[in-house]
Amino acid sequence: MLSWVVTFLIVALIAGILGFGGIAGASIEIAKIIFFVAIILFLISAVVGLARGRTRV
Repeated sequence: MLSWVVTFLIVALIAGILGFGGIAGASIEIAKIIFFVAIILFLISAVVGLARGRTRV
């Protein structure tokens, strides 16, 4: 997922340089959404991993 974020950021950078403001803005927004979804999924998987890793004695 983070590779998608980098891809959209590169697209936004190129579009911004070429003067396509709408495409650049949309690409930045998509990159932000994907980044936050990736962070949330990472946190959920970390919590689940910690919960499963514990053994009761």
